[in-house]
Amino acid sequence: MEVMVIEEALRARPDDFAAWHAYSDRLLRQGDARGMLIRLEQRLARTRPADRPAVEREIADLVAEHEDRWDDGLPGRARVRSRRYGFATEVAVEWSDDVREVVEQVLRAPFVTTLRITSNAAAEEDWDDEDGDDDEEWYLAVDRGELRPGRLDLRALAGLDLGRLTELDLSYLSVGFDGAELLAALFASDRLRALDLRYCRIADTGLAALAACPHLGGLRRLHLQRNRVTAEGVRSLHRFTELTELDLRYNDLGEAGGQALLAAPFAGSLTRLWLYDSDVGQDGVRKLAQAANLPPGLRSMWRCV
Repeated sequence: MEVMVIEEALRARPDDFAAWHAYSDRLLRQGDARGMLIRLEQRLARTRPADRPAVEREIADLVAEHEDRWDDGLPGRARVRSRRYGFATEVAVEWSDDVREVVEQVLRAPFVTTLRITSNAAAEEDWDDEDGDDDEEWYLAVDRGELRPGRLDLRALAGLDLGRLTELDLSYLSVGFDGAELLAALFASDRLRALDLRYCRIADTGLAALAACPHLGGLRRLHLQRNRVTAEGVRSLHRFTELTELDLRYNDLGEAGGQALLAAPFAGSLTRLWLYDSDVGQDGVRKLAQAANLPPGLRSMWRCV
């Protein structure tokens, strides 16, 4: 029970230097090399530049010797995308008939807080583009039948609690509005900070269901690129009062959508806003360019459109 309390505290405060140091004591007593890795990486952070190469070599040797055993508790199809002190923190899994069991096993790992579910590895590798430059080509490829994003029946995840997660990425999966409604029921805490639903086709109905979830009010980053969202959907976003990053590209928002965005309680706190002039029309562009409640940097950007 004590170790579960420690791990819960570290998930909540992953940068707590002292707590990790204390956790390393327990790991070392158990013969887990990650205890030494914690010590070495913390020492590296305090080491002067001239002495860093020696510590870095020691870390590299330790990782090379032990890393292949650190993921024994994860399912074979899980791909670790990020680690902290050797522990998996971000994991990607491919949707499958047994996805519930796979995700459940992933969530047993003590420090996994970011989960990405993909439709197939080829589509992710060939078309994942963080800046969105290839999004239109991806969408056209789907329409031509060259790529087949899986239609998710989120009932397969029923009963799971995704409340440990701080980030969830379902981008390029056909969730649909009904899937969004089911997704909203999978959170039993307010820890989620980032939700990526690009190209998930959730529409206004699905967005309203997510906005109504009492455990998603802490979202900071929300990606809704090409989801058939209109001004009505933007008004649902008003419940996400803490948003700082918002992606609404390729949605037919119109001037009313631009106005609804400016009326949102988070408008003045946005640090990043992905939106095209064609999404809101010229009248919408003028409103954004003149909006006193938008941060100056964002307002200036719209003045240049």
